[in-house]
Amino acid sequence: MIEIGTFQNLKAVRDTPHGMVLHNEEGDDVLLPNKYVPEGLQEGGEVEVFVYTDSEDWPIATTQRPFAQRDQFANLLVKEISPLGAWMDMGLDKDLLVPFSEQDLRMEAGKYYPVYVYVDEETDRLVGSNRFRRFLSQENITVEEGQEVDLFILGFSDLGAKAAINGQHEGLIFQSDIFRPLQAGERIKGYIKTIRPDGKIDLTLQPEGYAKVEPNSEKILERLRSNNGFLPLHDKSDPDLIREQLQMSKKTFKKAIGTLYKQQLIELVEGGIRLKGGRI
Repeated sequence: MIEIGTFQNLKAVRDTPHGMVLHNEEGDDVLLPNKYVPEGLQEGGEVEVFVYTDSEDWPIATTQRPFAQRDQFANLLVKEISPLGAWMDMGLDKDLLVPFSEQDLRMEAGKYYPVYVYVDEETDRLVGSNRFRRFLSQENITVEEGQEVDLFILGFSDLGAKAAINGQHEGLIFQSDIFRPLQAGERIKGYIKTIRPDGKIDLTLQPEGYAKVEPNSEKILERLRSNNGFLPLHDKSDPDLIREQLQMSKKTFKKAIGTLYKQQLIELVEGGIRLKGGRI
């Protein structure tokens, strides 16, 4: 059976007026319309295609590159709202439908939203959802504390940023651990901070050993957080002022802010340093 919603290498078996018929190893076929047939593709050749369903719900192949495959997260633009739901630009000729029943909050045309792309079992159509929890599991945890992981930012709460971990589990980056602006739909690296007995996972954007390795950088971050994200100190500040406020030498201070700047945690502004994006 041709799998809907994935890239796959298929064999060209028959040229027709409408396009090239492709087969998988089991002999199942799908049409690659003429406008997508690569120049030079002949019967017997292979081509990588993405398979989805057309407006008549027939499987169709394309050489277009969608922004996501089935069972993946993506940050997509809503092109229009219809009585069925939101139609999102997926990078294909056919847009992705997010039914109203699959919208956590009502979507608006012209805005980007993080969604999960999956195949509806009843229709075999690719659809989207931003009701994420049913696609993520807190059982059979596949990560461990201290591990570096891939994060996809799902959204925000009063506690912090919710993220999908390796596309499998949900975790939370507490507000106190966010040192730069984050956006819903952003992909970043993170670390497993704590796995709780109930399966909840706490995340951090820096290795747990960071504060021990860079105690002075951590000290500056703490002072920034307690001063609304800004400190009136910079590399031209008087050494005595730096020592008075931070209990460190000017040389140590410059090295510490250099580390923070390289990690994109702070920005250098007129009159001092600021947490990047003003996040506290």
